[in-house]
Amino acid sequence: MTQIDEVAAYTDELLDTAGTPDYPAAMNGLQLENTSAIKGIASAVDFSTRAIQGAIEVSANLLIVHHGMFWSGFGQIRGPSYRRLRLLLDNDIAVYSSHLPLDRHASLGNNVLLAKELDLVPTGKFAKYDGIFIGVSGECDMETAVLAEKARDFAVTYSGGMRLTSIPDGHRTKRWAMCTGAGASTDTLREAVNNHVDTLIVGEGPHHTAVQAEEIGIAIIYAGHYATETLGVRALADHLGIKYGVASTFVSAPTGL
Repeated sequence: MTQIDEVAAYTDELLDTAGTPDYPAAMNGLQLENTSAIKGIASAVDFSTRAIQGAIEVSANLLIVHHGMFWSGFGQIRGPSYRRLRLLLDNDIAVYSSHLPLDRHASLGNNVLLAKELDLVPTGKFAKYDGIFIGVSGECDMETAVLAEKARDFAVTYSGGMRLTSIPDGHRTKRWAMCTGAGASTDTLREAVNNHVDTLIVGEGPHHTAVQAEEIGIAIIYAGHYATETLGVRALADHLGIKYGVASTFVSAPTGL
């Protein structure tokens, strides 16, 4: 039977956790240990009461998330935060979180897997952050409206929706770039222009990115923050489940965003 320290060490190496910079609140890696051998793995996009209850329902004692226990900041352990911790401790559930290391992974990452869902083939990198690239890019020849419908179909699967910025009739996607989650920003739009990208695929972004995109002639497909970050945690949990011979289950807890 496998203990959490072994699983965490393997996963850290697999995802290059130590070599991947991230936001301070991400705290990538093992965030809460447990005492019992790993008997089942649950995965979810966000650390939440729904995610913990989902793990309990399938008798999983390892919860893998993309946005971890400290994503909303550090504070007193009272109210909802206390109740979540109590649930974890009472059920001996460990928590492992991976943000940018999972976004950028070459086979398990959110970006490469979303590209596959949309029938796109990555040939380059995109979305530079602190010396690393988080997203992917490539070339194709597809009507942008068709690509947007593929993104809509994907998003609806996870109770989400798709938005497409204003584009001329017949706009075609020939050079695309992708950054899941909150991928639209002034920085990524600037990078897209510099790389002659005509279509940017993201989860979400601030309102001004839609205005800015129309001005510079780039289409942005917003496929939903939650939906675009479901793929990595599922793939990682499935990979670990196979490696350690335990069941893996994705806990669906859509936010509507």
